[in-house]
Amino acid sequence: MTDPLADAATNRRNFLGLIGLGAAAVAGGGLLAGCSEKAGSKGVASKADKGVLPKFKAVDMVKPDIPGEGPIPQGFLSYPTNLVDAISEKPGSGGPTIKTMAPWWGPVPPGLGRNSYLDAVNAELGVQVDPSLQDGNTYFDKLSATLGARDVPDLLVAPNWEIDKIARFSDAVKALFEDLTDYLAGDAVDAYPMLASLSTGAWEYSVWGGRLYAVPFPTDGPFAWALFQRKDLMDAAGVAAPTNVDELYQAGKKLTNPGKGVWAFGSVFDMVQQAFGCPGVQNGWRKKAGGGLEHKYETEEYRQALEFTVRLYKEKLVHPDVIATKGADEKTLFNGGKILMYQDGLGAWQGMQGEQSKVTPGYNMQPVPAFGAHPGTKPVLWGSEKPIFFTFVKKGLGADRTKEILRVLNWCAAPFGTKEWELRQYGVEGKHFTRGPDGPVPTDLGRKEVAEAQFTFLGGRVPAKWKSSDTPNYVQDYINYHKASIQYLEPDLFKGIKLELPANYSKVLQPTEDKIRDVLNGRRPLSDLDQIVSEFRSGGGDEGRAFLEKALADNGR
Repeated sequence: MTDPLADAATNRRNFLGLIGLGAAAVAGGGLLAGCSEKAGSKGVASKADKGVLPKFKAVDMVKPDIPGEGPIPQGFLSYPTNLVDAISEKPGSGGPTIKTMAPWWGPVPPGLGRNSYLDAVNAELGVQVDPSLQDGNTYFDKLSATLGARDVPDLLVAPNWEIDKIARFSDAVKALFEDLTDYLAGDAVDAYPMLASLSTGAWEYSVWGGRLYAVPFPTDGPFAWALFQRKDLMDAAGVAAPTNVDELYQAGKKLTNPGKGVWAFGSVFDMVQQAFGCPGVQNGWRKKAGGGLEHKYETEEYRQALEFTVRLYKEKLVHPDVIATKGADEKTLFNGGKILMYQDGLGAWQGMQGEQSKVTPGYNMQPVPAFGAHPGTKPVLWGSEKPIFFTFVKKGLGADRTKEILRVLNWCAAPFGTKEWELRQYGVEGKHFTRGPDGPVPTDLGRKEVAEAQFTFLGGRVPAKWKSSDTPNYVQDYINYHKASIQYLEPDLFKGIKLELPANYSKVLQPTEDKIRDVLNGRRPLSDLDQIVSEFRSGGGDEGRAFLEKALADNGR
């Protein structure tokens, strides 16, 4: 039994493992339209008042074998044999059909009236839900058009990285979506206990303009990246996982063999930056000892990380396809043993391990334990509790209808180990899945009719990892990695502050990264870094600094 959500991450390279994005945010269009911010946009910052957040109350129905801690998911070493009922009454009251829109990265299942899985779930809900699944790869275009037309469905799911592209999105939220504060804040969330079990850290990101507007889909791990190794091949070569950058370099020298089509590394620069202690918050800011903010480009740690990675490129320890292009298929190279270490989102791990273990005996994909640049130093790991998705309720439906929809979302958030979770995730036993020794096994009909975007994405869920036969050690390995690494997670200076960045700052980020890539690839000398930093500052970086410093000051930080 595998986690279909992890499979989705594997199938779409840019999905980044269903975790917080490692890439820089880019500017979006004007209110409800377009793809580029107005030149005069100076940015907006607002804080999430604790008083508008739901009061957290854990749902203690099925005991995990490995309890989750903070942003670390719960772990189950076997599939429960006795599922529990989470919700005794049907959430729906026979109201009109609830229309939804969500992204999906796979074949689109048949729609309402042609799908027995939808029929089964809707019968449990007591109200018809009509999902509209849109291509996740082009979802920004669909989302922009929907907002621009001011014709939103009853429930709209928006990925965090698509929201970040839309300028003045907070204005769109207030104009089109229901303020959920009075329904969910504080003890009011008791009416929806599954929603109350979602982490406070996820809810903090669901506030716009000081009010609660969305239900979050929490991340199942806070880290932006991990450095993965082909441990089976490295063990065979007698090369241990590195514990500092000198050992990383030495491993690269030992493992690279162009004559056999093998290079040590794919993309590793982001992980090298973290080893050297470069900041990652809001694309790379940290507080200076004397006050104010400094960007990673301005720090000695970044200069050292860049110099080290340039050396890896210059000595041809990085696969030539990675050097030559922005879009090398590093997963394929890694699976084929053509590269032995590369960075990826942790969500890619289980799917790749499960798939490749069937075709490559002994295949063992493992994250390298986090390490500092030098012995005795500590890394700074980038990440946050920012949710993967936000679910918004259409404005103006009335209190009774809004409460019915929230009850549906509460049902959709039922945790692992419940009957509701199994129905939502796999459908009806004997029709959409059979029960194997490790839990549900989808049938052909199940694979055709069931997709997480239909219901799972809607209501969030308490993140959980569970054992499967093709990845028997994954749960323990995943959680062990998180428990060992969480101490290095970089604190988010802006946690709970909603930021819509100044246009000039947003626009300068990607061009600067492109210039840095030219340095890595040898198209520009390392000595150009000072010029690149100067151009970053004058092109919008200093404007971004002033905006972010004011946002911190205004919020007492």
